[in-house]
Amino acid sequence: MEKRTRRVGSIRNELIHKSREAALAAVQIFNNPNITFKSESYLVLMNISWTYLMHAYYRGKGVEYRYYKEVGKSRRYDKTKHGAYKYWELERCLSDKNSPIDNNASNNLRFLIGLRHEIEHQMTTRIDDLLSARFQACAINYNQYIKKLFSDEHSIEKHLSFSLQFSSISIEQKEMLEEQADLPANIKGYIQKFDSVLSDKEFDNPSYSYRVLFVQKTANKRGQADKVIEFVKADSELAEKVNKDYVYLKETEKNKYLPSKIVEIIQKEGYSKFKMHHHTTLWQSKKAKESHKGFGVEVANTWYWYESWLNKVRKHCKDNASKYKGGS
Repeated sequence: MEKRTRRVGSIRNELIHKSREAALAAVQIFNNPNITFKSESYLVLMNISWTYLMHAYYRGKGVEYRYYKEVGKSRRYDKTKHGAYKYWELERCLSDKNSPIDNNASNNLRFLIGLRHEIEHQMTTRIDDLLSARFQACAINYNQYIKKLFSDEHSIEKHLSFSLQFSSISIEQKEMLEEQADLPANIKGYIQKFDSVLSDKEFDNPSYSYRVLFVQKTANKRGQADKVIEFVKADSELAEKVNKDYVYLKETEKNKYLPSKIVEIIQKEGYSKFKMHHHTTLWQSKKAKESHKGFGVEVANTWYWYESWLNKVRKHCKDNASKYKGGS
């Protein structure tokens, strides 16, 4: 028994070590300015890192995390063609009743797992900036859980630091990043679909997506260390003022409209002859439901339009005012 206990402990420690190494490699690669294959590398390495973390936890708790079938009163373990055991993948680890990972951190990991599946066999472009908040949340969650489940000595925070940037981000640059015109259709559709089923509370939780607002600081006290980044409490007076004065930078869930609501809004704006069949003909002619165009999202078999589509309809009606203005 003592020998088996030592073996369990040894394997668990090896899993923890490999988990940390994978996490450190993921963050260091993502922060390396000379590497362009950032997101893909980060996703693969963090998936491995979290999987080893979960395996180490389950091994310590005596939870069987190998696939098997019950044959009578015995177990028949699933194996590869070369005879190795088949262990649970990360998604299976998260779904188990013994999982110690909270709902918001699980949402973050499930999003990244699905994203990895989408980009597994093809190249991607410009998703580093678009999804960095979720990558950041994943790294912070990992550091918190490796300390919580094992000990503070396994923390990776002392090995990491903020990346230095060589240029500031203007409003125009930020809008360009948000447009993501060349984002692959499957990636854009996946992101929209995943986010649409989350509640506002889940979407806004920092464990799902860690967003930080940067505002240039113009006044510093002489004689004190000048920090590049300073954090303030979200409920502080300063944070409240920043959120109010710089609301254009705040990431929010997009408004969604049913087709009938689109028609209602347009009619109230003076285009009373614009009917549902006009709307249907318009979106069909523009192929507006193609996921890469980002005009809407399907939730529970119901299509919802975003504000961007409503603006397209407004422009169409304005350009054809003589057709849609007037009585019914």
